[in-house]
Amino acid sequence: MRNRWPVLMSALIVAGCSAVAKPTGEAAAPDGAPEAASGAASPAARVAYFGELHLHTSYSFDAWGLMATKTTPDDAYRFAKGEAVNYNGQMIRRAWPLDFTAVTDHSENMGLLNGLDDPDSELSRSAIGQEIRKTPSKSFYMLREAAAEHRVIPGLDPMAAAKSSWARQVEAANANYKPGRFTTFIGYEWSQMNEGKYNLHRNVIFAGDKAPLPFTSNDSSRPEDLWTYLEKNRANGIEALAIPHNGNASNGLMYDWNMSDGRPIDQAYAERRIRNEPVTEIVQNKGQSETLPQLSPSDEFANFEIYDVLLTQRDVHGKIDGSYIRQAFGRGLVVQKKVGGNPFKYGVVGGSDWHNGITTTDENATAGTPGGIDPKVNLPDGDRAKQLLGIIQTRAMIDDDAAKSGRPPAVANLMMTGSAGLTGVWAEQNTRESIFAAIKRKETFATSGPRMRVRFFGGWDFGPNMLQRKDWVAQAYRTGVPMGGDLPFRAAGGGAPSFVIQAMKDPDGANLDRVQVVKVWLDGGDYKEKVFDVALSGGRKADPKTGKAPAVGSTVDLRTATYRNTIGAAILQTVWRDPEFDAGKPAVYYVRALEIPTPRWTTYLAVKRGLPIPTTSPATLQERAYSSPIWFTPPAGQASRAAMQVARR
Repeated sequence: MRNRWPVLMSALIVAGCSAVAKPTGEAAAPDGAPEAASGAASPAARVAYFGELHLHTSYSFDAWGLMATKTTPDDAYRFAKGEAVNYNGQMIRRAWPLDFTAVTDHSENMGLLNGLDDPDSELSRSAIGQEIRKTPSKSFYMLREAAAEHRVIPGLDPMAAAKSSWARQVEAANANYKPGRFTTFIGYEWSQMNEGKYNLHRNVIFAGDKAPLPFTSNDSSRPEDLWTYLEKNRANGIEALAIPHNGNASNGLMYDWNMSDGRPIDQAYAERRIRNEPVTEIVQNKGQSETLPQLSPSDEFANFEIYDVLLTQRDVHGKIDGSYIRQAFGRGLVVQKKVGGNPFKYGVVGGSDWHNGITTTDENATAGTPGGIDPKVNLPDGDRAKQLLGIIQTRAMIDDDAAKSGRPPAVANLMMTGSAGLTGVWAEQNTRESIFAAIKRKETFATSGPRMRVRFFGGWDFGPNMLQRKDWVAQAYRTGVPMGGDLPFRAAGGGAPSFVIQAMKDPDGANLDRVQVVKVWLDGGDYKEKVFDVALSGGRKADPKTGKAPAVGSTVDLRTATYRNTIGAAILQTVWRDPEFDAGKPAVYYVRALEIPTPRWTTYLAVKRGLPIPTTSPATLQERAYSSPIWFTPPAGQASRAAMQVARR
């Protein structure tokens, strides 16, 4: 199913780590881990699977109304697993197949409009249907206003449409599920926008082959009520979880200090939130939600794919505090100290949020449009390419009045959007059971698109030669914890924790520049952060005074939108011990791995269409991967937490 890795280079020795390139097979196992056998139960047999957990089709009313999407859930699944599909009269295909996918159409008005694709349907023959068919973009605003006013538009029954479309959603997911080869998840998006502009959306992912009707933001605007829906289903044997996304567009609400009723977070809320939401989306086409230079001024790589405006008012910058995940990790430590529970103890995933059902993550399969493309077939051309690159000016924001009158809405600075994110999981098998379990235990990582593989373990006894052992992965599982876990009780006099880290390049992509550990720790009543360069390619060393490493350089040729893999490393791995560890201070650690510079989608599009490369967006970028964190709690806090867990059993 997956392309085999080429033999990249023999060996590199870099400062503080070994970087070795090796050929690997399907679902590439890292050094020290056996290939996963069917039915394997050993954690050491887990391999990396890549997938999509955030995708829209014509069943989403905004995709149909604003973007003229005709793709069905069945089309989306077939495209994701590598089949050619008909898209607007052209046959398109992914460059490489995904391992798993969830179609997550908006629960609000699901399947209400795409019935108009059938000219003989009852809706098409109705007066309201004929009105919408004349100016489809008007439908989005009609439905949005009706929802805000809690009314139903005569002739448009969202409940009846939801029942029939949800049955087709479930059917498509189950029909395309091929255990061991391609995994599908039944899913949808709960799309709450506080005050009509502040994003609190969650994707709901079901574990099995059955799912009740979606819970919508029309049912309740409170995330706590969505959790109640999940908990009731769980009590009836239907397991599911929710995934928050686009905290960067939440105006500080996604990772707020308070519950939705305005009261400060308490222990019950904290524990309930993380039980129902074990992971959060850190990167997608509308920017990354890791951090910003304003929040992390000492982080030289914080200025990456910034989308800091509201989703419905794209000339309005949202509140930063409370909108980014690194800050949430710190806030979680503060809340944990105060109330005994951490509401932001999240693993991380990535997604596309594409609204055309065509899930792609390669940089050249992105063109600033709200969906994926096949760059060999439907790369934008002519005036559309000029518009996407800012050569033809667009309005500063979505023009509601224009859309209501039937004119196509104009979108602010199309170059702010980037390529899709990607979710990686470490799982024993490509099955619903195995992948869902990996998400629940947070053994997940996210990338900004490439298939980089990141492995991250924490423990107290990992020696500097750990990676030389053939069974190092098995040993790391036996004596430590993987990403998403808590460091075990610290033995008296055990010193600082050590971490085993391995990052592997995309088999068809760019080499790696560096691997970093991001540490956030509690300091008094607040938190601090620091980024450590722990593995550098090319023999570079960090400046002992500044702690900064020299740049890796660039091989990008902007004239041709190409690069050469003559710098960087195929694999970076190291055993790193925290040199600033304080056993009395709670901390959270996660890994960030960076590629060498490569062309951004704007450069690919401009060069391919013979247009000037925009100067208002970066011409190159350093794609990256983020691991889920590992948490450290001081022994006193661990004992207190263990006592509370026993008391609740």
